[in-house]
Amino acid sequence: MADSELKRFILVIDPNAAHTEAIQQVMGNHPMQTVTNADTALAFLRQQHDYAQAPRPDLILMDPDLPDQDGRVLLQTIKADPHLKQIPVIVFAGSTRSEDVFHSYAIQGNCYVVKATDLQQLTQTIQRIEAFWLEIVTLPLK
Repeated sequence: MADSELKRFILVIDPNAAHTEAIQQVMGNHPMQTVTNADTALAFLRQQHDYAQAPRPDLILMDPDLPDQDGRVLLQTIKADPHLKQIPVIVFAGSTRSEDVFHSYAIQGNCYVVKATDLQQLTQTIQRIEAFWLEIVTLPLK
């Protein structure tokens, strides 16, 4: 089976319901879990509490603007964990500030994508993420 035919599990970490809905509509042919904060994301990734049977994500798509902590702290935590660090993390952010972009790469984010404010452009961006990360890129096996 070609890599593009594989169903990849995606963890979406984003507090914005409109954004998660757009992601689900575009990437709906892949299984995914959506969480809205860092604490829940870590519980999911570490298979704790209600997530003891959670599947390991093949890809994480996260907005760094989280309600309970700075998403950059979450990214650092993921990349410092030997069991999680190889999962690619796409920082999907509203900020275009060069220091935010630089810092995300400095703490090992795999890419930084700016969210469009227009729903049509946001959908196109998500389609491009799906095409590249789920059809072109070879992701690590579990």
